[in-house]
Amino acid sequence: MQFQRLHHRADLVRIAIHAMLERGLEPEFPIEIDRQLATISGPGRERDTAIHDLTDLLWCSIDNDDSMDLDQLTASEVLEQGAVRIRVAIADVDALVQKDTPIDAHARTNTTSVYTSARIFPMLPEKLSTDLTSLNEKEDRLAVVTEMVFNPDGSLAGSTVYRALVHNRAKLAYDATSAWLDGRGEMPSAMAAVAGMEEQVRTQDAVAQQVRARRHSEGSLEFETFQPRAVFEGEKVVDIALQEHNRARQLIEELMIATNTCTARFLAGRGGLSLRRVVRSPERWLRIVAVAKDYGDTLPTEPDSVALGAFLAKRRRIDPLRFPDLSLVIVKLMGAGEYVVEGPHGAAIGHFGLALRDYTHSTAPNRRYPDLITLRLIKAALAGVPPPYTDAELATLALHCTRQEDAARKVERQLRKSEAALLLETRIGQIFSGVITGSAAEGVWVRIFSPPAEGKLYAEAPGLAIGDKVQVRLESVSVERGFIDFVVVD
Repeated sequence: MQFQRLHHRADLVRIAIHAMLERGLEPEFPIEIDRQLATISGPGRERDTAIHDLTDLLWCSIDNDDSMDLDQLTASEVLEQGAVRIRVAIADVDALVQKDTPIDAHARTNTTSVYTSARIFPMLPEKLSTDLTSLNEKEDRLAVVTEMVFNPDGSLAGSTVYRALVHNRAKLAYDATSAWLDGRGEMPSAMAAVAGMEEQVRTQDAVAQQVRARRHSEGSLEFETFQPRAVFEGEKVVDIALQEHNRARQLIEELMIATNTCTARFLAGRGGLSLRRVVRSPERWLRIVAVAKDYGDTLPTEPDSVALGAFLAKRRRIDPLRFPDLSLVIVKLMGAGEYVVEGPHGAAIGHFGLALRDYTHSTAPNRRYPDLITLRLIKAALAGVPPPYTDAELATLALHCTRQEDAARKVERQLRKSEAALLLETRIGQIFSGVITGSAAEGVWVRIFSPPAEGKLYAEAPGLAIGDKVQVRLESVSVERGFIDFVVVD
């Protein structure tokens, strides 16, 4: 296939903008936001005796290497008889982004930041999300803190929620921190520069691993999805990298799940409505049972997260190469998560994938609007004032956030395909090793290993089954449409 010209980073940005507009997302900030930003000269500041001064604690952030919108900090304290107190501080975005202002209106429209390798489309202007509302290193910031005490066995003894002033003493990155925790790398310099930070992170890691083990024993599911990310040198895509789900990511994941559970229970305990994140019990459970049967395993006829979790763990051990593809199949059959409004006295839907009854999104208000809504509900409950949203508003927002988050995921997925096509457009005719990942009436899909990318078989290939390893030749690509076509070679 002949190309009139090669594509570059700017083309991916253009494709992303078009995809966002098609799905009802706003890629650019309206002019009214500039006028509001001009009135904001510094981070949020309040004089209130209810705001605890916790700036002397050894707070740290752990995030992606390139993350600038820092939503959470963690700090820990070992108590008597092996218990551990862990505090999670969440950025008080509401201190600068009030409800119904122009910035809030834009955030409410998109409901989430959209992440593509070529360009990030932030929910909030960067002056806020990467600066004044971000929990930046060596800066004092207002936050909402969830304080949790964990027993020596990893069970939760209790929790409280309150407002505080915090100070990030060390900005850490997932990969370097994980390498250090695993004994594969040196201690990160930002950690080494703060006396006592090493003990803090090791304590949090130990608690997180205990909590993780408890969750899995209670039926929490663990998936591994295929999420390649383009690597750029200037305007050129030079590689596709896979995100490793490492120990440091697990640390933050576990503490954020615990925080989301505690904040949901806090709001329920105050007697008001809350915006819950739920994954319903799978209606297509019998299809999941059939998938397990294809692998020689038997699942109960009624939804059972413990049994499903055991099946997934077994398949990960036996066939790690194909596990991401099995994960995708099960995730699709389970159904997408959604936002719903729940009160303290009704039957909770719960989160089937996490095996939790009480769960909300509260830990990323710089990048996710439902978390900003929850932040406002928490602050109102703490202040003893009426909630900032009516019941009808919350119901409308729950539906809207679900739809827009789905739209954003589709944009990100489309761009990942276009990124891979861009990297491969100069390699037409080359041979790649891969594995068959899907088969349906509309075609057969293959995932190549290096670079990690997925495409479709251009011609019929009878006799191939999911999981078969193959050699394929790259036949054609379309960066604009995100298409990659292969043919099987002998």
